[in-house]
Amino acid sequence: MPVSTRKLPLFPRFSGACLRLAAALLARVKVEGLERIPESGPLLVICNHCSNADGMLLMAFVVPAMGRPMGWLGKEEALRWPIFGWGMRQNGVFGVRRGAGDLEAFKMAKSVLDKGGVLTIFPEGTRSPTGALQEVKEGATVLAVRSGAPILPIAIIGSQRFWPKGKLPRPGRRMTVRVGEAFTLSMSKGGDRHESLRLATAELMRHVAELLPDEQRGVYAGTLEPSAGS
Repeated sequence: MPVSTRKLPLFPRFSGACLRLAAALLARVKVEGLERIPESGPLLVICNHCSNADGMLLMAFVVPAMGRPMGWLGKEEALRWPIFGWGMRQNGVFGVRRGAGDLEAFKMAKSVLDKGGVLTIFPEGTRSPTGALQEVKEGATVLAVRSGAPILPIAIIGSQRFWPKGKLPRPGRRMTVRVGEAFTLSMSKGGDRHESLRLATAELMRHVAELLPDEQRGVYAGTLEPSAGS
């Protein structure tokens, strides 16, 4: 799919250009599978999370290839920060009040998808200190099932070496942004709901894990077939 930014507002185009320049200067970034991005309709993007660089890489390379705005969920207090908060809002970040509970965040996320938009979430909820997948919360699975939106798995490889958690960036490191095939998720009805939700969550994360090398598959390595490549 050719890169097109014609539907993007000015600020996300500008942000993406600046971040691509920064990536070219500070790291060696390889991007794979942009042609797999659906061109229209609601889309739930799920991605592993092991560095502050992850969201920036998506804004630099995935959003321009998508050619339409991408929504994100973020802390409401961060949106009140001078300049930075304004920039976050211009890049599609929706504020969620700390302590408001998951219900408000769920409603905001589902409303984006119900309107045919793109929403990006990091199911792990926080950065992995090792770069390997951590056990995720089940909210992402519930959102995927109830929205019925196609899910686009994306894996970011090596960002934990470029920008380790709690440390400064380390220039010159290699990173890969790998886009997988879109899929839909369903959950079996009847029986043990908790078990059905657990299995659906494992299936959700399998699509991310299979895009990652062995050392980053973490707790979801066991969801893959033995023949799955790295």
